[in-house]
Amino acid sequence: MSRFEITQTLVDAVTKIAVEAGERILTIYDKDFKIYEKNDASPLTEADLAAHLHIVESLSNLADLPILSEESSNISWETRKSWSRYWLVDPLDGTKEFIKKNGEFTVNIALIEYGEPTLGVVHAPVLDTTYVGWVGEKAYKLVNGNEKAIHIKPHQEGETWQVVGSRSHQSPEINKVLDALGGESELVAMGSSLKLCCVADGTAHVYPRVGPTSEWDTAAAHAVVSAAGGKVVVLDLDKPFDDDAHPLRYNQKESLLNPFFMVKS
Repeated sequence: MSRFEITQTLVDAVTKIAVEAGERILTIYDKDFKIYEKNDASPLTEADLAAHLHIVESLSNLADLPILSEESSNISWETRKSWSRYWLVDPLDGTKEFIKKNGEFTVNIALIEYGEPTLGVVHAPVLDTTYVGWVGEKAYKLVNGNEKAIHIKPHQEGETWQVVGSRSHQSPEINKVLDALGGESELVAMGSSLKLCCVADGTAHVYPRVGPTSEWDTAAAHAVVSAAGGKVVVLDLDKPFDDDAHPLRYNQKESLLNPFFMVKS
């Protein structure tokens, strides 16, 4: 199969779809959640579904490719394993952030080609911020409609490590990674796939993930990191900064759960 042609027109179209999905989420997010106490539909479920339906319909009109979304993830491995190219979508990433109304949830759309994310759009509706990664071409951030190129910021000797992580108490596994840094570290707290984007735009140096995630949680932001010059690799807790670590890959197995991973500049 020939390589799918990614153009600026395609990138702009996918970005527009993510923004439109975010607008649909906001119509629900801005409501008083108490109105849902009298029925079975949660605001999160309604927002997820509204974004999912819009994204799937729009991507189907954009290109004749399979679509795997968190809201339609029951596609069998027998079917999926034949896919060399497909869209991978999380219509609403950041359940806790949505419920807490802290704004740190995202719409994630990625193009996966032969196990690797080659295009990714991460849109944070409340923050009016969109990260775009076109691997091999460019990475940028759109804030209030203004485009700014982004790139990783490698750690310099003697500099305090900026580490993306949870706002809650760190686990022993995370502490093991922090010990391997060999220097002072500070926490960069962020929700959803925005954690990966913090490394992509130079806000942080590393993001070690030792909790459960699914492939749709990471793919779009993974593309942004790659396009910005960073790496997303499988994390070996005994050798957390191994230069030979394997890159995180997609649709390579029946389970859609990711292994532990490290995002680094």
